[in-house]
Amino acid sequence: MVAPRFRSRRFRRANVRTPGGNTVIHYKFRKPGKPQCSNCGEYLKGVARGRVSSISKLAKTQKRPERPFGGVLCSRCMRKTMVEKARKLGV
Repeated sequence: MVAPRFRSRRFRRANVRTPGGNTVIHYKFRKPGKPQCSNCGEYLKGVARGRVSSISKLAKTQKRPERPFGGVLCSRCMRKTMVEKARKLGV
């Protein structure tokens, strides 16, 4: 019988072939969804995708792009907001 904690769909089921020739089910954590731009919803490039435990071990520059609004806005929306801010300032 499966352990009760593995009965939910929280875990991904993977069929694994053992050296003895049997096929067994291994339960693995699901991968988190891809990060999206908060403005347009486009998938962000250069942002780490993984569980919190694995991402916390990465360096700061590996977690998100090193630019204004990095990891929050896509590059296109970031450029738009920077242009809007510059217009408001009258530069």
